[in-house]
Amino acid sequence: MAFPVDTRHDDDRPARSAPGRVPPHNLQAEESLLGAMLLSKDAIAVASEVLSPDDFYKPAHGHIYDAVTSLHGAGEPADPVTVAEELTRAGLLDAIGGAATLVSLQTRTPATSNAGHYAKIIEEHALLRRLIGAANEIAEMGYDMPEDVTKTVDRAESLVFEVAQRRVTDTMAPIHDLLDANLDRLEHLYERGAAITGLPTGFHDLDELTSGLQPNALYVLGARPACGKTALALNIASQAALDGNRPVLVFSLEMSQLELTQRMLCSEARVDSKKLRNGNLAEADWQKIAHATGRLAEAPIWIDDNPNLTIMEIRSKARRLKSRVGDLGLVVVDYLQLMTGRSSAENRQVEVSEISRGMKILARELECPVLALSQLSRSLEMRADKRPMLADLRESGCLTADTEIVRADTGHSVTLGSLLASGERDIPIWTLDERYRLVRGHMTHVFPSGRKMVYELRTASGRAVKASANHPFLTLEGWFPLDKLDVGDRLAVPRAGRWPAAMGTDVPEAADTVPREVWTYVRKVLPNYGLSLRQLEQRLGVDDFVESFYANELRRDQGAALASAIGDRWLGDLATSDVVWDTIVSITELGEQDVYDATVPGTHNFVADGIVVHNSIEQDADVVMFIYRDEVYNPESPDRGTAEILLAKHRNGPTGMVRLAFLDHYTKFANMARGV
Repeated sequence: MAFPVDTRHDDDRPARSAPGRVPPHNLQAEESLLGAMLLSKDAIAVASEVLSPDDFYKPAHGHIYDAVTSLHGAGEPADPVTVAEELTRAGLLDAIGGAATLVSLQTRTPATSNAGHYAKIIEEHALLRRLIGAANEIAEMGYDMPEDVTKTVDRAESLVFEVAQRRVTDTMAPIHDLLDANLDRLEHLYERGAAITGLPTGFHDLDELTSGLQPNALYVLGARPACGKTALALNIASQAALDGNRPVLVFSLEMSQLELTQRMLCSEARVDSKKLRNGNLAEADWQKIAHATGRLAEAPIWIDDNPNLTIMEIRSKARRLKSRVGDLGLVVVDYLQLMTGRSSAENRQVEVSEISRGMKILARELECPVLALSQLSRSLEMRADKRPMLADLRESGCLTADTEIVRADTGHSVTLGSLLASGERDIPIWTLDERYRLVRGHMTHVFPSGRKMVYELRTASGRAVKASANHPFLTLEGWFPLDKLDVGDRLAVPRAGRWPAAMGTDVPEAADTVPREVWTYVRKVLPNYGLSLRQLEQRLGVDDFVESFYANELRRDQGAALASAIGDRWLGDLATSDVVWDTIVSITELGEQDVYDATVPGTHNFVADGIVVHNSIEQDADVVMFIYRDEVYNPESPDRGTAEILLAKHRNGPTGMVRLAFLDHYTKFANMARGV
């Protein structure tokens, strides 16, 4: 929930052209593709892998494409009704010609099966327009007679290179294509006189605890650096492909295809990692490598090492591979924090939450398990016991045990501490939807999040909540963590009269205003409605607005009049919302305390101590596992060579801990001997 994102105006064009000449474009292909996307999820997947909104020549088509892919990325259906709603929310429905345009696109589509061909036509025309734009800019630089010709030529080269880089390339490669390159490298190292790593898989105790990796489930594997996240994930991937003959797709945002292939080769060959690094291989090592290469070459493993992947691109590529090979056995993503979400996400907490949600949607779409690796918070290294816990996984914050939640079924307030003690699940609570309305939701469970520095935030109405520095709160401009807020900032709190079992603190009616930041949004969207400030004033019936008016806060009736004059739904939602924007009057450090968090599916927020707060991001994971190796923190540990796999969350089964052997010279995990 934040300002809807504005996009290009209808008179914008992605590239300039020579006078009297029309830039390359194909409106029929654009219309046919958009119509196909309104009819088929497969068409959306194909298009989103190739195109971005600014690839469309007609800006209205770019708006529609953006709305369709945004809905699809959020797991929502994309049809004329939902897309019209999305465009209305962004203030762009009139700009594209109204809802009738969407219906027309859908009914006039020749064939959804040709979506890939339409997308290719659009991509090629967009590249040509960018090339024309770059050429025009290069020509202007030449005519300007620059003093530094070398620098100008370098700039010209970079402009053309930027155009070339926009072309989408296939960064997936089957492992048998990568093994030849890896063997060439080994031979080269061997001739120089140079080493490898390896690791087998199949973890019996872990399988007993989880009953194996389940389809449609999201598994999160977390650890601090150098604890073996990638090693364990590759063990699991090898097990699925080699012993189960199930297709596996690995997205590596950190390591290259060659590095991952080398790790898997070492794991299967059981060759010392140092030998792979320096190429100092014995004859016996070559025999092991040859045998391992034969096995891996037949394994259905694909590796994509694009370091700039978004969740949308991962979903598109995974669906594409599934259509080629049939059902996928496993998707691995290494690792979560390196992914990017919407560029318009309010902050990193919201972005990671959206990525996490997208991973769960991916697991459901593909009907296969998704294993997502996650870097853990550095804060765990400050504790005496450095075993990871759920709090270390998240980029969101925590609340204290005495935080009060109002039940939606009884109207009575209960504390997070009491809910944890009772073990109650699926608690009816109040939550805020995307239109700022209080609706009934359910809190799946409450869990401890360790011990953190806590601050008390107080508002002008008398509300107070105790939270960690990184716990997000809702402002008009989106979710912001406590440590990014200041005295004077305004937060969303339930409105008097709409709040069951009120907490005894009300915001005065005079303070029930929309923050002045709303004018930033108004100025941004007016051109989309074909309005100037003067025309807006005329619609409002005001003869002479003074400039200072645009810096004022708005009463609800003024907000409603403004929304009506512009025809903007988001402004209308603000004017009729169930929240008041309460002012922060103090933020006080209280010291370290035990803290807790909760999960709320769907809306991902709840009302705590009368203030709207965000919930944790682990709500999307079905299973959360952590790796703990004591030797990482204690070099003289008696548990050297042993790893604890901590099952911290298991939605459909028990939690617990299993021990695995860690073979450091192979960077490999293995089963412990029974009884150890």
